[in-house]
Amino acid sequence: MTWTARMQAINLLLVASTAIASAQVVDKSGLTLDGARKVIAAAVAEAKKINAPGGVVAVVDEGGNLMALERLDGTFAAGANISIGKARTAVLFKKPTKVFEDLINKGRIAMTALPDFTPLQGGVPIEVDGTVIGGVGVSGAASAQQDEELALAGATAAKSWHVGTAAAPSAGVTYFDKEHVASAFAKGAVLFDGDGSRNYMVHASRREKPGMAEVHLQDADIIYVLDGSATFVTGGSVMEGKPTEPDEIRGTGISGGDTRHISAGDVIIVPNGTPHWFREVPGPLTYYVVKVR
Repeated sequence: MTWTARMQAINLLLVASTAIASAQVVDKSGLTLDGARKVIAAAVAEAKKINAPGGVVAVVDEGGNLMALERLDGTFAAGANISIGKARTAVLFKKPTKVFEDLINKGRIAMTALPDFTPLQGGVPIEVDGTVIGGVGVSGAASAQQDEELALAGATAAKSWHVGTAAAPSAGVTYFDKEHVASAFAKGAVLFDGDGSRNYMVHASRREKPGMAEVHLQDADIIYVLDGSATFVTGGSVMEGKPTEPDEIRGTGISGGDTRHISAGDVIIVPNGTPHWFREVPGPLTYYVVKVR
């Protein structure tokens, strides 16, 4: 065999061995601490939005190891361990924990003998591009249903990430597919939380009834109405206004101000410090809100 032929044979062997080796392993995406904190931030934002009385949010990696945890004021002490157990069960079995609670309630009690198993509603897998990369668990909200709603809000935040960007979703462009957007509008949710490094947020908002009068001392609201209509009041003074959280005031209504009928296609810019109020909402109203600080 000539020297050239030998080199060609060696190259073929190298190519073949590389192909064989690559067939034995797969590339995997993992959840970073930054990503875990963003999941928690989305769940906490949802808790504040629905006025949840408390809760502990725990996030684990794909192996069920705790990455981050946040305990809201007023939550019972055992909530931490329970939320970790829910998150771990959701990721290790790649299913929401409600699935297992329902099975046990139907009589399959043998499942309770499984180790490291918390079959209580409120645990949800965290998925990116169809791959489970972690789990989020919530315990201590007003009900089991509310535990799950907060966990879903956290897990939904990861849906906009993609393989290769899940570790740092704040870098570059953020994309939300139509299914994710539709899901957010179905219940009203924070679509983009600003990642803690940007001065804006995007809400996929939904109303079916009037709300309280509001004043955002720091944030300006840019509102774009998608569907429905409402009577919207701006300016004037808030009646019975009280601080509800830093830089936020809520009241029972507005005295004075300007009244407008708003509907699909309308855009309203409400500067920070300006009272505003959805006084009448005759049916479902969906609208984007871009909050700019």
